[in-house]
Amino acid sequence: MPLTAFHPAVAAWFAATFPAPTQAQVLAWPAIRAGRHTLVAAPTGSGKTLTAFLAAIDALVRQADEQCGLPDETVVVYVSPLKALSNDIHLNLDAPLAGIRSAVRTGDTPAGDRTRMRKQPPHLL
Repeated sequence: MPLTAFHPAVAAWFAATFPAPTQAQVLAWPAIRAGRHTLVAAPTGSGKTLTAFLAAIDALVRQADEQCGLPDETVVVYVSPLKALSNDIHLNLDAPLAGIRSAVRTGDTPAGDRTRMRKQPPHLL
C-alpha cells in the first residue's frame, strides 16, 4: 500500500478523503519522497497537484512532530503559472493543512497581506 510510507495522520486523512491513490500518485510518490526530480504527466483530475504536495505536507507534519511545532519560516514554495490555479490549490489544501500555515502570493496580493507574510511567514507558499 503506497500510503504506508506517509505519516499516519497524513495517510489517515488521505484514506478518509479519497477512495484510493491514482496511478500517477502510486508511481510518483516513491521518487518524490526520495528527493528525485520528478515529472508527473497525467490527465486533468488525476491528482497531480496532490501527488506533489502530499510528500511536502508529510515532511511538514513529521517536522512538526519532531520539533513540537513548526518554526516561523517558509519551507515549501509552489509556483503556479495561473493565479486561479494557485487560489484553487490553496482552498483545496486547507483541510489537510490544519496547523500548517499556507498562503497565496501573486502580483495582486495587497501590501498589508505581504507585510503579514513577512512578519509571520507561511510554511507553504
